[in-house]
Amino acid sequence: MSRYYYDLHVHSCLSPCGDADNTPNNLAGMAFLNGVRIMALTDHNTTRNCPAFFEAARRYGIVPVAGMELTTSEDIHAVCLFETLDDAMAFNEEIETRRIRVKNREEIFGEQLILDDMDNVIGREEDLLINATTVALDEAPQLAAKYGGICYPAHIDRPANGAIEILGDFPHYVGFHIAELHDKSNRDSYVSTYGLEGIRLLFSSDAHYLNQLREGDENDWFEFDDDPRGEELIRKRVFEELRSS
Repeated sequence: MSRYYYDLHVHSCLSPCGDADNTPNNLAGMAFLNGVRIMALTDHNTTRNCPAFFEAARRYGIVPVAGMELTTSEDIHAVCLFETLDDAMAFNEEIETRRIRVKNREEIFGEQLILDDMDNVIGREEDLLINATTVALDEAPQLAAKYGGICYPAHIDRPANGAIEILGDFPHYVGFHIAELHDKSNRDSYVSTYGLEGIRLLFSSDAHYLNQLREGDENDWFEFDDDPRGEELIRKRVFEELRSS
């Protein structure tokens, strides 16, 4: 069996409140040092640092996944992951048309920096990325699937922007078969309290600072009965497993 530690929820310096040190190269380098083999970049309501992250990850031998932490119209956070970078960028174009535009206040939320693969600043997002879009929670999975993606509620065990905190219960009506927990120790209590027996629970850091990234064996893992070779094949196997959950 081959074990691949993962972190499928990480933010770069493009996210509001994301530290300036969370550059694509630093994230990939920390993943390498921490023993994390698969990492997804999931900035708030954008994928525009994913191209740079893909190049940086490849230099460190990390399998990159392009993603987004979508803020729904209910102000719930949902992780959207895509098997290809092109699909993620196409999804980004769709979300650009669904954002509610409010100017970013850098003195509060910090700069929202778009970088190239060598961490040079090539742009700034002027409108705040963290606020709600017009995409409702029950629309989000189908919208992600339109671009070949997978969508599931983020950090359901946290009060800020968690589906359970906002809705009062897990949104079984949407048909999610995956959900994210931030704290592994909450697994049993959340499964029993909210009827999550049939839900695959993923654990990721939601790191906005480099020191919030976890060591490899503090993360969860994918385990394959062989040793798939190459970035694309490993990513394909990950998505096959998630879709079959």
